[in-house]
Amino acid sequence: TATSTAEKLNIPASHWSLSFQSRLGRAEWLKPSTEHSLEVLARTGKKNIAVLCPSFVADCIETLEEIGIGGQETFQHQGGKDYHLIPCVNEDPRWVESFAKLLREKI
Repeated sequence: TATSTAEKLNIPASHWSLSFQSRLGRAEWLKPSTEHSLEVLARTGKKNIAVLCPSFVADCIETLEEIGIGGQETFQHQGGKDYHLIPCVNEDPRWVESFAKLLREKI
């Protein structure tokens, strides 16, 4: 999803990265974690970032609080400045219509 999105938007590979959220407990999880990635981005001089959560179609506690608020705090605490969380598609009519079309094709 991330690679396809970047390609469709003509974003060079050097201008985007992928991280993983939803780590639970002490179990090993996919890497790099979002928290670690935000720290590294800020510490390596990135001042302005936009964050997208393509795995979520609707905003929830995880996107709004953990990634939105917590992510912004992490990024800015490490020296980052502008942190923009791009909202999930939520109830956007284009998403609803596209989803309904996909469902009709499967029924």
